[in-house]
Amino acid sequence: MSLKCLFSVIESPLHPRLTAVYEANGVEEVQFTSMRKALAALKKQKPDYIAAEFFYGYGNNYAGVNISNLDVLLYSLQKYAPDTKVIVFVDKKERGYVDKLNDILPLYAVLQFPVSPAKVTGLLR
Repeated sequence: MSLKCLFSVIESPLHPRLTAVYEANGVEEVQFTSMRKALAALKKQKPDYIAAEFFYGYGNNYAGVNISNLDVLLYSLQKYAPDTKVIVFVDKKERGYVDKLNDILPLYAVLQFPVSPAKVTGLLR
């Protein structure tokens, strides 16, 4: 049985460190410190899962086109890895904005901070 692969896109200190949970469930974690690096890797490898934080684009430089930091990733998944399951970590105050991303690509799970390792384990089984 081969290990499943999970891309962790860690863009802030709030991102939960779940390496031990992933390993215990037969999932190999590949960590990225920027969305740009994760997108480059996505063109070469199709992960089973992606775990990333959601940041709503309040008055951002997205010119009103994008909802958040995850939009480009989700559009890229449509092309390169449409079967990848996306797990989103979100702060309570931004939870109401996440569901808009389902219009781009259905999200596998949305977990609000603090993230429970038990919930993540349930998603990986």
